[in-house]
Amino acid sequence: MESLNKASLLLFPLLFLSLLSHSHGEGIAVYWGQNGGEGTLAETCNTKNYQFVNIAFLSTFGNGQTPQLNLAGHCEPQSNGCTGLSSDITTCQNGGVKVLLSLGGGAGSYSLNSAEEANQLATYLWDNFLGGQSGSRPLGDAVLDGIDFDIESGGREHWDELARALSGFSSQRKVYLSAAPQCIIPDERLDSAIQTGLFDYVWVQFYNNPSCQYSSGNTDNLISSWNQWIAVPATQVFMGLPAAEAAAPSGGFVPSDVLISQVLPKIKQSSKYGGVMLWSRFYDLQNGYSNNIIGSV
Repeated sequence: MESLNKASLLLFPLLFLSLLSHSHGEGIAVYWGQNGGEGTLAETCNTKNYQFVNIAFLSTFGNGQTPQLNLAGHCEPQSNGCTGLSSDITTCQNGGVKVLLSLGGGAGSYSLNSAEEANQLATYLWDNFLGGQSGSRPLGDAVLDGIDFDIESGGREHWDELARALSGFSSQRKVYLSAAPQCIIPDERLDSAIQTGLFDYVWVQFYNNPSCQYSSGNTDNLISSWNQWIAVPATQVFMGLPAAEAAAPSGGFVPSDVLISQVLPKIKQSSKYGGVMLWSRFYDLQNGYSNNIIGSV
């Protein structure tokens, strides 16, 4: 009995050290909304694979345009056809999943031309998707958890002012902010916003960018870029990856066994590690990527 106690005392410090050396992330984030073949939002959340779902995208806004959702084959926002998503959003949230609205995307018509326009958009988002009130909420009465910045075109200015304006509403109800910059650092459009320090989650797109992604069995560029990104003033940083080779025409797909054996052990050493972001639910459904990695993230 005495020797057992001594052994236990020796084990406790080792266990403590092992906990310190690897951060436990939040889990997996995924983008949903750009392919009618990816299943419903509720089905996505009911897999229990994801801790975050970004509804993609609010792809038209700014420059005097009426803000407009584009949810591909899922529903038709112009005819008020997406309000039924409210029950799906509630299902997700009741299951512990945070649901955010993603702004921008790779193919949209968006920009912010002034601080005033940034403030107007923040108010619109608060009233129509977050904790405010409006008679025409495109996704119904459900209150989203936050806003994701996936700004890949348009101007470079005023995204920091949008972040500050949205963050200001957190005094009424917490507004989570996330960003999806390209892995080339600093991101040409989102750097000023990220530097505000207001972002809870930064899921970096380590794909379609050959200088900072995995390629041909080599993780060096990927890990080197990750080590730069964990220095940004964000609460948590996620490794954003394509869920299948077809999801990233310019490369960056990391086979799940390589991610588990060669990448995660290194990036989880950072206290900023948050998890893995996947583009997208459609490709994940095709390839089963999240099923393969969920036990290791």
